[in-house]
Order: sequence, then structure tokens, then C-alpha cells
Amino acid sequence: MAYARKEGYGMEIKSVMDPAFRRYGKVLTGYDFSGLVKVMKGTSIPDDVVYVPSVSELEEQDVCKELQEKGFGGMPIQIGYCNGHNKLLNALEYHRNSEINVAATDLVLLIGSQQDMESDYTYDVSHVEAFFVPEGTGIEVYATTLHYAPCHTKESGFQCVVVLPKGTNTELDFEVSMKGEERLLTAKNKWLIAHEDAKIDGAFVGLKGENIALE
Repeated sequence: MAYARKEGYGMEIKSVMDPAFRRYGKVLTGYDFSGLVKVMKGTSIPDDVVYVPSVSELEEQDVCKELQEKGFGGMPIQIGYCNGHNKLLNALEYHRNSEINVAATDLVLLIGSQQDMESDYTYDVSHVEAFFVPEGTGIEVYATTLHYAPCHTKESGFQCVVVLPKGTNTELDFEVSMKGEERLLTAKNKWLIAHEDAKIDGAFVGLKGENIALE
């Protein structure tokens, strides 16, 4: 398995099947994700990273009803995707709810825990762990898990289905202050902590340490 570079030493990339993933989420069973993966194969993979919150063709798949009812307890959901080429951590975000991801290609997630955030909402990247998600695998990423764009394992890039409560990651239509946790709010239901190297406009810069990169 490949390694990530973190503070000058190797960080093993574990599988989501590893017990270590249980604190961050779980592998989903009992769903047929083949329809989602098939649609995803027709989506473009840019040289950087693109995120689309809602895609009608994905939301028309039979599994959407199951994900809404079984995965989110009947709450309205949106199904979109995150595609691209990426080898860096750059930032970490969280929501007030779980997120479901379906890997349409092999990919790696760099993740951490909200519990390791400091009281000033900064976060030391030494806490981050890396997990490999095989193509076709669906996972639930818990609300307390810090996450961001996946990393690719092949030169062709990555494709990842993203399932969230409807409206998440869409543009804010209300004023937020620059105090406390509100400083992190960059979209609806999206709190973001960025690394200074990422230069994300308007984002709270609170990741401490080296910007993790996959080797």
C-alpha cells in the first residue's frame, strides 16, 4: 500500500475494512450501488477537483430511495459527486450529520476527528489518518469525522458519489459573523478548516503542521 507524507514520516494507508476506521464511519452493506457507479463512469474528471452537490441522473437511481429512508431516516437528500485529481489534504470540513460516499474508483480519504480540534477550532494534522476505499464500496462518514476531497490512487483520477441532506454545501443566504465556530461556516451545513498552503478564499485557516501529501 502507498504511503502519505506527514510531518516527515510515513503514514500507512489503512483499508476502510480495518477496525481503525470504526471511529470515523462504517462500510455499508445491503445496498446495490452499481447504478450509481455506472452513472459516475460518464462524469468528467478534471485536472483539479470539482464538487457538484446534486445530479438528477444519480438521484433517479433506485438506490436513492433506500439511501433516503435507511441511510437518513426519511430526510430529503441530495446525491452529487466529487471528481478530480488530488494528492493533498488542503482542508478539513464537517457537517451536522453523516455523509455517505460511494467510491466509483479506488480512492483514499484523509480524515480526523472533531474531538481533536482545539477550543479555538484549530486542528493539528498529526491526528489525520488515511484510509483506502475500493471501487464500488459505500461508506458512512460520521458527523464527527473531519474530511475533505478524496485523493486519487491512479493517474486517471478519482470519482466519488456524495450523499448528504438536501441543501448541504450550497451557497449561504444569511449573514455569518467572524466569531467562534461561525468563522468556519463557508456554505450551508459546511464548517471548513483550511491549511494556509491551500489558499482557499474566505476560509478559516486553522490546520497546523505540514499539508499532508500522498507519495
